[in-house]
Amino acid sequence: MNLIEDLRWRGLVAQSTDEKALTDALKKPLTLYIGFDPTAASLHVGNLVVLLVLRRFQLAGHNPIALVGGATGLVGDPSGRNDERTLNSNEVVEGWVSGIRKQVSAFLDFDTTVNPAIVVNNLDWTAPLSAIEFLRDIGKHFSVNQMLSKESVSARLEAGGISYTEFSYQVLQSFDYLELYRRHNCTLQLGGSDQWGNIVAGIDLIRRVESGSAHALTVPLLAKSDGTKFGKTAGGSIWLDPTMTSPYAFFQFWLNTEDKDIINFLKVFSFLSHEEISQLAQSHEENPGQREAHRALARELTTLVHGADSTTRVEVAARALFGQGDLSELDESTLASALAELPRIQISKSEEIPSWVDLLAATGVVESKSAARRVVKDGGAYLNNVKVTSEDYAPAKTEFLCGKYAVLRKGKRDLAAVELI
Repeated sequence: MNLIEDLRWRGLVAQSTDEKALTDALKKPLTLYIGFDPTAASLHVGNLVVLLVLRRFQLAGHNPIALVGGATGLVGDPSGRNDERTLNSNEVVEGWVSGIRKQVSAFLDFDTTVNPAIVVNNLDWTAPLSAIEFLRDIGKHFSVNQMLSKESVSARLEAGGISYTEFSYQVLQSFDYLELYRRHNCTLQLGGSDQWGNIVAGIDLIRRVESGSAHALTVPLLAKSDGTKFGKTAGGSIWLDPTMTSPYAFFQFWLNTEDKDIINFLKVFSFLSHEEISQLAQSHEENPGQREAHRALARELTTLVHGADSTTRVEVAARALFGQGDLSELDESTLASALAELPRIQISKSEEIPSWVDLLAATGVVESKSAARRVVKDGGAYLNNVKVTSEDYAPAKTEFLCGKYAVLRKGKRDLAAVELI
């Protein structure tokens, strides 16, 4: 199975300019790129879809370029929303470019002598160009009629209008493709399916300016089986930056994948072979409660993004929270990130600690203090994995983990946290 066939099996092909011509071109190493605009301080799991496709191309022997949009990030690609993007300052965008450049670099191999990856910033070739030069040399090759037909542009026009700033985005992205073609003989651009019009415009610009030919390959925008947007939780987006989404929350996001989505997500995000994924699919079908496929995906993605050590700490913490390990052995940062996902209350260090019954009721895990008393009476009450046998029991401050946290557990799975502040 060739690379394109593998991508299609994984559900990672939406559109291609000429699949046969591209397949033939891929018989030899070619240079390709994906662009990432700094619209936030970090990439999120939605960006992983195309970023990992770029990694697959490198593993197959091709030359990857990750472009971070220091220029296009200052402008903003028109989206499906009816309003203009907020324009951030040069300083903010520059900081985001630096962070995203570092994130992207973690997924590619820069040390191989055969096909090392490179990271570029489109501000390097856009900033030196004057407005007159840009309009004369690049803008003259674009048809306004064709630009108006782009779905995101036409939708905005119908909704009330679009600024020239966002309208010009397609020209800037096309210029990126032209420059990478000139500088690195880049002949393939990858992107999400919503970028098809921009990518094809770049191919046309290469043909007009350099009489060259190039390719496009887009990846479907990923959605869950229920039709909801992928990568969102009640707390917001799942970020790759550990300070924005902790490794524990990141692991739990994948572990909590809906059963209907898990095999599809393994195909899209993991680098497991077809045979390994088929085995996990069979295991999931025969024993879904074991969640072997979910754990395989969570481990691989957390290791890829945050490293093997973080994955180990996360799994130890998860087991400890549910009584399968010693909570006191967890370091404070890992414990804090794990507890951040739980219902919690805060108590001042100067206050007297209420009873376990009062604490559990205050977290909302049970509807009343009488319900909390029944938990104790029925033998399902725990503090830091130690069984609570008295309805009047109140934890001492010395029992708080790392001097500030206590974990309340009702039965096997209902958890809450108390934090001393």
